[in-house]
Amino acid sequence: MNIGSMLKITNAWNTFKRNHPKFPAFCRAVSRKGIREGSILEISYVTPEGERLETNLKVKAGDLELLSQFMDLSQKK
Repeated sequence: MNIGSMLKITNAWNTFKRNHPKFPAFCRAVSRKGIREGSILEISYVTPEGERLETNLKVKAGDLELLSQFMDLSQKK
């Protein structure tokens, strides 16, 4: 990835964090608990019209590294 792309992603992430300050706080709280194998992540999406889509996943050992990297990214200043 080139420097320009990294800067663009960093700026977009910083804007996202300003717009949604509860999300990084949530990630910090989860990180303090530690994502462990067997944990369940639940995700929901609600359209402006009220349509709801939901899913969940049970964390497997092979998921831990990716989730750890995501959590680290979400906590960067």
